[in-house]
Amino acid sequence: MAVLHAAAAVATAKYAVFHPTERTLVTAIALAVLVGTVALWSAIDAWTRLADAGRAWFVASLLAGVGSGVLTVVGKAVFVDGTGVSALASALTGGAAFTALLVLVPAGLGLFVGGRVAASYHRLETDEPDHEADADRKPSPRPRRRAESAR
Repeated sequence: MAVLHAAAAVATAKYAVFHPTERTLVTAIALAVLVGTVALWSAIDAWTRLADAGRAWFVASLLAGVGSGVLTVVGKAVFVDGTGVSALASALTGGAAFTALLVLVPAGLGLFVGGRVAASYHRLETDEPDHEADADRKPSPRPRRRAESAR
């Protein structure tokens, strides 16, 4: 995740150098790709019932924040405008926090949605009627009654 976020930050910075007035659409597309990737990946983790997926995504968001901050400064220094070490402080504070949230929030959403999809998928697998077992059962002579609620 850190490499993907750093690559998106460097690519949008490089685009902004050549097209300073048209960067809003590119930034929105980059954010959408990043959020979609995290949400899809975490939903797949939840759907496959990965053990401790929530904790794994929490740690991944923290590591992605710090790693992306360092990689973004290095990438901008090499590919964009020769950014110096002075940019590292802001990349490791505000930039890292933003990236961590940009991973953590969609991951939480993906885990929620993936868990719901997995639950309904597995419920459908286990709720299929067993016609052979139903054929052996005799019907009850009395219908079931609901328990009356206490008044």
